[in-house]
Amino acid sequence: MSIKILSWNVNGYRSALAKGFKKFLETSGADIVGLQEIKARPEQLKPEDMAFAGYESRWNPAERKGYSGVATFFKTRPLSVSYGMGIGEYDTEGRVIALEYPAFHLLNVYFPNGGQGPERLAYKLDFYDAFLKHIETLRKTGKAVVFCGDVNTAHREIDLARPKENVNNSGFMPIERAWLDKITAMDWMDTFRLLHPEPDNYTWWDYKTRARERNVGWRIDYFFINREKQSLVKEAFILPEVRGSDHCPAGLTLNL
Repeated sequence: MSIKILSWNVNGYRSALAKGFKKFLETSGADIVGLQEIKARPEQLKPEDMAFAGYESRWNPAERKGYSGVATFFKTRPLSVSYGMGIGEYDTEGRVIALEYPAFHLLNVYFPNGGQGPERLAYKLDFYDAFLKHIETLRKTGKAVVFCGDVNTAHREIDLARPKENVNNSGFMPIERAWLDKITAMDWMDTFRLLHPEPDNYTWWDYKTRARERNVGWRIDYFFINREKQSLVKEAFILPEVRGSDHCPAGLTLNL
């Protein structure tokens, strides 16, 4: 049995709806789709905008309207759904939804952006550390642990078009990349790089500079899995042809 999972920062769920999200979902062939930066609360949406043919959804919006938030659509109901990490300063921003299935945990995560000054950079780094503790706890269950989402950091030079120009910018600063070095050293596997060592694969492009037309992008959207379960990975991919956001979807297929 295989299961196809997609992750997409939609940069506003209502905007994504207007740009054809319903058709995308219903033709995607995905069993689970995690969305980040939904910028909407369920009470701001119509019921038909949250449940489509064959899918249920769960939502974890930020307390602040028009900001952050994650939602996950799924065909098969999980054993359990949890919201956040049990840490108030992070959970109010609606950054994590976790689904538990018999063989795996899936965490859909919108990691903080560190580009709004020193305070938010510190918040981002603290979130990273808290999240690592959280997934290490889940790892002890013996199940596969998969986390996906907008990590808001490109790991290595191959993961963005212009590394030298961005080394002092949030999203590619050494202090941010160090966390990705740390988790890979702890045997969390970047599934895309397991199968795709080649350059020029990105998931985010700046709107203002029309960077997508020139493929001047960053790969900041990821799927990670604990190394002891990496044999479950069948495919890892990105879908740059899918429009509707400044990000494109990333995907993972598991053999269970």
